[in-house]
Amino acid sequence: MKIYLKNNVYDEALERIRWLFDEFPNVVVGYSGGKDSTVVYNLSLIVAKEKNRLPLKVMFLDQEAEWQATIDQVTLVMENPDVEPMWMQIPIKLFNATSTTDTWLQCWNPKEKDKWMYPQVDYSYKENKYGTDRFADVFEKILAVEFSDTKTCYIAGVRTEESPTRFIALTHQETYKGQTYGKKLNKKLEHYTFYPIYDWSYTDIWASIHKNKWEYNKIYDAQYSYGMTVNNMRVSNVHHETAVHSLFYMQEVEPETYVNLTQRIGGIDSAGKAGKDNYFVKTLPYMFASWKEYRDYLLEKLITNEKWKEGFVKKFKKMEELYEADIGDKLHKVCIQSILTNDWELIKLKNFERAPQNYVIKRKALGKEYY
Repeated sequence: MKIYLKNNVYDEALERIRWLFDEFPNVVVGYSGGKDSTVVYNLSLIVAKEKNRLPLKVMFLDQEAEWQATIDQVTLVMENPDVEPMWMQIPIKLFNATSTTDTWLQCWNPKEKDKWMYPQVDYSYKENKYGTDRFADVFEKILAVEFSDTKTCYIAGVRTEESPTRFIALTHQETYKGQTYGKKLNKKLEHYTFYPIYDWSYTDIWASIHKNKWEYNKIYDAQYSYGMTVNNMRVSNVHHETAVHSLFYMQEVEPETYVNLTQRIGGIDSAGKAGKDNYFVKTLPYMFASWKEYRDYLLEKLITNEKWKEGFVKKFKKMEELYEADIGDKLHKVCIQSILTNDWELIKLKNFERAPQNYVIKRKALGKEYY
């Protein structure tokens, strides 16, 4: 249940950020080049000026395989004289969903300098001294190393509108002094992440950007012109299992970026040339009796890593027990998408289970009521 306040979301977010600046001597804003982080960055900059806390620390974890429009926007932010840039161009590895053989992009690998998508900037952080090379883990580790003796707040642009799981996570459990819209990163070091625009809608985001004339990533304009839905507009990491669709129009929107990416990692050109209709099959091929049979065929022929294959089989079996009786074909189609994107981490299937309508089916199958 949502509780509506007298304040509008813009003023409420400013008040939250003011409180965070009062509570934490060190504030770092996470920036991705996307619309949500653009709002968080600009709101934080307003507060930092109010409280004489400039320059504002802003961190961008550069995944190398980025839209040029994203890099242009990041450069604009990082070179603002009111910003202390933390542009992280450090070696990490990112999953490549377009290839079963070239499965990782080794971002900023010094041995592959001649293949980098673009040069490193002079003022970026270039050494990975954080004890992990995985994207999801490195944020917390960066803060732990760079601010080991300072109480720190990391501010990011996550909204509950995008996920029921996020809604529950950010509204039901105290993170810090009665506030729920965040999470503990490192209790011993007093490091926390907060999401002050967690209750915003995407319409609030765009209204604020245009009303305040804030600079934003122009790739959104290209995506809108191309007919992309709001949920599918992504501005970062174009070869991840949830972002492969970016490759289907990148050739038209940013052809130079596309060419560079095809030279950087394998599978990109095959995915891009296949296009949406051929990469994600919508019509069951005539030689298969069912989507389930087609799924099993693709699993056998495309996934060569036996450990990954075992993980798929185990997950498929478990999901069939829960969903097949109600939405068999829908389930098998999602499984096929996971196979086609080499999604051995099962991100697509986990997202499928988080959808409210599927969560209801799961509860029903388990003999539990839905709350």
